[in-house]
Amino acid sequence: MDTPNPITPRVLRVEEAARALGIGRSLVYDLIRSGRLRSFKVGSRRLIPAAAIDDVITTLTEEAA
Repeated sequence: MDTPNPITPRVLRVEEAARALGIGRSLVYDLIRSGRLRSFKVGSRRLIPAAAIDDVITTLTEEAA
């Protein structure tokens, strides 16, 4: 019997985004406030699209070069 492929999350909670970026939660919120990291709210929960993580990594890498 085949094991199902795990579903890759398309959105991350702030804590998960911080872990993915290797930074703290407060810096994630700073990036969101500055408009550099896209996010949205569902109820009281702040969510970050997984693609936004890749985008901010690209942006920060280009700025550092």
